[in-house]
Amino acid sequence: MNKNEMLVAAIKNGTVIDHIPSDKTYQVAQLLRLQELQTPVTIGYNFLSKKLGKKGIIKVEDKFFTDEEISRLSVVAPNIVLNIIRDFEVIEKKTVTTPDEIKGIVKCNNPKCITNNEPMKTHFHVSNGILTCHYCEKEQDINKVELC
Repeated sequence: MNKNEMLVAAIKNGTVIDHIPSDKTYQVAQLLRLQELQTPVTIGYNFLSKKLGKKGIIKVEDKFFTDEEISRLSVVAPNIVLNIIRDFEVIEKKTVTTPDEIKGIVKCNNPKCITNNEPMKTHFHVSNGILTCHYCEKEQDINKVELC
């Protein structure tokens, strides 16, 4: 393919979320609540990728995500790349990594945990793909979590 050919139209200002595992593309869109935006959003998946085999890509015009929104992504799709676009140029690239602590994103899988019985945010410590609940110390695999 000619490098000048674009599979998806360029955006003037906004964020391009790239290198999303194809099967996680719609989950990423849902996590970021893209359906609630009033600006144009382009979602594509099953594009060829040297890194992933197949990947998803999401372009969001006139939207720059907060650190909290980005940390939500790290739970379902770590290692995705955010490209910040201004005047059709990439001005910044960020690789999303899972933080050491996750708050209010993942549900604790212990039914007796206080976070499942009181109106309070969950809080997990992250180490080597294992989430440990701050309150009940129950551990769970990051790849098998339920989102709040």
